[in-house]
Parts: sequence; C-alpha cells; structure tokens
Amino acid sequence: MFTWHMGGTILPPYAVRYFLYQWAFAIAAAGITSGSIAERTQFVAYLIYSSFLTGFVYPIVSLWFWSGDGWASASKSDNHLLFGSGVIDFAGSGVVHMVGGIAGLWGALIEGPRIGRFDLTGRSVALRGHNASLVVLGSFLLWFGWYGFNPGSFLSISKSYGTRGAYYGKWSAVGRTGVTTTLAGSTAALTTLFGKRILVGHWNVIDVCNGLLGGFAAITSGCAVVEPWAAIVCGFVAAWVLIGFNKLAEKTKYDDPLEAAQLHGGCGAWGLLFTGLFAKKTYVNEVYQGRPERPYGLFMGGGWNLLAAQIIQILVIFGWVTATMAPLFYGLHKLRLLRISSEDEMAGIIVIKLGPARPVRPENRRPGAITGPVLLIGPPNNRTVYNPKKPPVFLLTR
Repeated sequence: MFTWHMGGTILPPYAVRYFLYQWAFAIAAAGITSGSIAERTQFVAYLIYSSFLTGFVYPIVSLWFWSGDGWASASKSDNHLLFGSGVIDFAGSGVVHMVGGIAGLWGALIEGPRIGRFDLTGRSVALRGHNASLVVLGSFLLWFGWYGFNPGSFLSISKSYGTRGAYYGKWSAVGRTGVTTTLAGSTAALTTLFGKRILVGHWNVIDVCNGLLGGFAAITSGCAVVEPWAAIVCGFVAAWVLIGFNKLAEKTKYDDPLEAAQLHGGCGAWGLLFTGLFAKKTYVNEVYQGRPERPYGLFMGGGWNLLAAQIIQILVIFGWVTATMAPLFYGLHKLRLLRISSEDEMAGIIVIKLGPARPVRPENRRPGAITGPVLLIGPPNNRTVYNPKKPPVFLLTR
C-alpha cells in the first residue's frame, strides 16, 4: 500500500488509478470534438480548445454526475438524490460523448463548412475519405477499446452481490455489460447498413462504421443496468437517430467530417433517455447500492423519476458546454486562430502546416515546375494543375 502526496494533501491509494481513468475519458471527449472540426482547423486551435475542454469543462461535468459529491450523481454519498434517483450515466453517454459532441457542434458551426462541401446551389457534395480500410481498422480498435470503456467502468470484478448464490456477483454484471455493449453496437451497424441501402440505393462501409459507434455511444449510459434484449432496441433506435441527424445536418448546411456531433451528441443523448426508459430494478440496485427503493426505468415499471433526471442531465450538459465552448471557439475565430486560410485548405493542411512527408530535393525538380503545393483536379488522362496562388473558378457538382 502507498499514498499519494499532492500539495501537502495525502490522497488515498485508489486516487491515482481514478485520475488515470478520468484522464482517459477526458482525452476521449477532446478527441470527439476534433472530428467535428477536422480538415480546416489550425493546430494551435487544437492545443487551446483541448486544454480548456479537458482541464475545465469536462472535470466539472464529471464532478456533477459521477462524484460522490455531485449534485446529480447516482452515487451521492448523502443519499439526497436528484428526483430520488440521481442520473444513471454508467460509462459516459452524457459525461463523455455529449460533452465532446456538443463542443464539436459549436466548433463546426463557428468555423463553417469545408471548401467544396456544398456547391453554389447549396446541394451537399460528399467528400469521401481516402482509405476505407483504415476507417474499418480504426473502428475495430474502438470496438475493442469499448470493452474497457463500459465493462471496465466497474473498476473491480471480484465482489459477490450475495443475492443469487456464490456463483453470481460483479463478474456477472461485467459480463452482461460486455454483451449489451456488443449487441447495441452490432444492431446499430446492421440497421445502418440496410437502412442506408434502402435510402440511398448502395452499400457504404463508412456509414456502417459510424452506425456501429453510434450504437456504442448510446448504450454506454445504461450498459450495466439493462437486459440484453433492451440493448438491441437501443442500437436500432441509435442508428436512426444518427441517420436523422445527418439528414438534418445536410439540410442546414452543417459540415462535420466525422459526424461527431450527430454520432456522439445525438446518440449519446438518446442513450440517456434509453436508460430512463429501460433500466431494470434488479440491476440498478446491484450497481447503485444503498437505496433499495431507487427509481428505475419507466417502461420497466419504475415511474418517471429516473427519466426526469436523465432529461435534466441532457439539458445541463448542453447548456454548460454551450456556455463554455461556444465563446472559446468564437474568440479563436475572431483572433484568426481557428480556421486555416482557403489557400492552405485547398493545397492540403498537412503539407502546408506540417511539411511534406517526403520533400523533393531542389536538384530533382523539373525546370519551371511549380514549387508550392499543388492539387491535381480531374481524371488521370485530363488533369488540371491547381496552383493555390492562382486558384481557378469552378463549380462543384455531383
């Protein structure tokens, strides 16, 4: 055993691992936001917003809903719980995903869409990613990581609940949480696969990956307190929430390259509502002990109290993140620290700001060649060289 000394205060041994765990969640929230403002944001803006989000915005939300001293926490030490229940956000549909998604929403709104995302008539133009295989690989890595995100939020495993014999304990809840997580994500992925096929007429693996993550973001709140069959409902609805918000984004000319606000913000909010509807009494009392008559899901016979607490969480997170992150992004915009120039955006932010991956030696350049970054436009047999110093005028169409 050891203790951690910080500023003259002796912290208990578990404080170190809690710090590491919350550090990982804070990084996840900042990473979600980065997806909304990708491909057009200055590097210094990433440094500023991520420091502010992880150092101030996220810790406050985490305190409110997860700490034993939090005013809306389901684990509040004095048992004076919001609506007699407190908020059940087991692994962070609201605390992590909504925080990152709403922050990204304001960043993308203030920055505006990428060049070429909407043509001159206002129609949406799909700017496809460059490597679908890497997207799929990244999605599988996230899938694997979610088993640390959701089952790992129990923080321990070798505790018996003492309700169904020696064979039943926290290890059973950890296993069930892994099952609900898997079912919600898989259901959302399949629903997105066939739903988008019906809506647009073709298969799209990128949409399937986003649907998968949308299901995961939604089930994260109630993964420990719902039955596996309910997780299937969660994933099915999450897929349509994501599809619906993407349609709304197109209509309003909102550009989010990774669909982060729609996926994490929208599906995260649905996950909180889902928990208020489907949380099972037995599981709620096992995971949140100390109050046997705690309210549970509305559809499971537990009344409106838990659902009301979940709605309060959605409103509070939206208001808090809006009040903090929107002024920050607006200030960066006014200081010209948010968005890169149109010339840099067209030439490629990586080449302009971070340097080419493999620079060309001066002696190997052709005489008269353009020395700056260029973009080749058109099919291989009829390409036009785009020079950012003399950009052509063209209309992007489907």
